[in-house]
Amino acid sequence: MQNKKVVLLSIIAILALFIGGTYFYKSSKAKEYQALVQKKKDSLQRPYSLVVGNSDAKVQLVEFFDPACGTCAQFHPYVKNIMKENEGKIKLVLRYAPFHKNSDFAVRVLEASRKQDKFMQTLEILFATQGYWTENHIVIPEKIWRVLPKAGLDMQMLANDMKNDEITKIIKQDLFDAQELGANKTPSYFVNGKPLEVFGLQELIDLINSQL
Repeated sequence: MQNKKVVLLSIIAILALFIGGTYFYKSSKAKEYQALVQKKKDSLQRPYSLVVGNSDAKVQLVEFFDPACGTCAQFHPYVKNIMKENEGKIKLVLRYAPFHKNSDFAVRVLEASRKQDKFMQTLEILFATQGYWTENHIVIPEKIWRVLPKAGLDMQMLANDMKNDEITKIIKQDLFDAQELGANKTPSYFVNGKPLEVFGLQELIDLINSQL
């Protein structure tokens, strides 16, 4: 009789350990998954990231772009049109991926223009004149400087703000996040965290519509 009690207690103890171990494993995996989700969320949008449109929109469209990227300039009007047709439903998060030589100079210009609330005006000017200030995909800083007055910028203030070390940190972080997310070309798009795997305008529209 005593042996039966010992066996029964042993079985109960083993079951308890198994159930406890299973719960701990599942709990650990759930926490690990949540950490990965949060990490990806952070990689998509940083607190400093420029957001265009409704910040509470259902759809988050993240674009990693290079101001010197020809395809980025070509897609810019299409993205603007998508935002206009879905006003209030999409927030566009603009991230930097300055892969071309000297592109970080153009990024510094854009970040400094934010201090004057002229980011979008400056971006429009840069994309419109891109053929002038790039040669063989290389950015010519002095040529960028010549087109910037068209954006209505205070040039002295811009020059001072471009020296801010925070811009260097932003560039490094954006490049790190691009690498983490597999954004190795520009433009790279993510819609609610889902990457645009096959590049194309219709493919981008379809991906956005699937989330709307």
